[in-house]
Amino acid sequence: MVVPGPSRFRKLIRETLAALGGETPKRETQDALVDAIIDEDEATRLILSGEHMICVPTRIFHDSEFYALAGKKAQALAGLFPATEVEFHIGLRNPATFIPSVFERTSNVSYENFMNEINPLDIRWSDVLKRIKAAVPNATLTVWANEDTPLIWAEIMRELAGVDPMVELSGTDDLLAEIMTRSGFKRFQSYLESHPPRNEIQKRRVIAAFLGKFAMAEKIEQELDIEGWTDDYVDQLTDLYEEDLDEVQRMHGVNFIAP
Repeated sequence: MVVPGPSRFRKLIRETLAALGGETPKRETQDALVDAIIDEDEATRLILSGEHMICVPTRIFHDSEFYALAGKKAQALAGLFPATEVEFHIGLRNPATFIPSVFERTSNVSYENFMNEINPLDIRWSDVLKRIKAAVPNATLTVWANEDTPLIWAEIMRELAGVDPMVELSGTDDLLAEIMTRSGFKRFQSYLESHPPRNEIQKRRVIAAFLGKFAMAEKIEQELDIEGWTDDYVDQLTDLYEEDLDEVQRMHGVNFIAP
């Protein structure tokens, strides 16, 4: 398994896709691409990860549609390795926090132009996933709610690595170390040592309990500063998001990681 940093492949893949112009790459092109990304002679699994794999923030609402480029980009990425089994792993996020977060990372763009006439109440992740599935029907699609990530990080890592649930991985608690107070995280580690959980579900209950006591608010809460977004409006967005997650969990061919 090889996990190169984004700087190793991001520009290379962008330039390769542009040069191909939608054509299937020849075998020598595929080999050259892999050789440029990894140093190993061979790899059983190559993980390419980045928050802008589909598009940059300013194009999320391109053509007045939420992630309009998702299907086309997924198909293009899978097409770089046509003889390889391709998987997509995507973290979904409540539009109530997703929109303010990505809007913050744009510059010289008004909120109205950023949204490109899209009503936040109409945003559905299930529509994005359907376009990806339609474009790349043979690809495995694994998704989860970003809000659940601290509870399911170990399983996300195993899904990304493609390993058995019983395989021990290092770094499964690194995310918790970032969002808990130092003393709280130490107490969490001590508790696990003295009370080893019998299974993953039990460990998630322990994580939830310690997060409830020791999570740092500045790490898990976000200030919402968009004109017109009242508490009631945010609640409405959240309710619609939760309904959308229910739809995602019912989708055929989608592996949803739930806490």
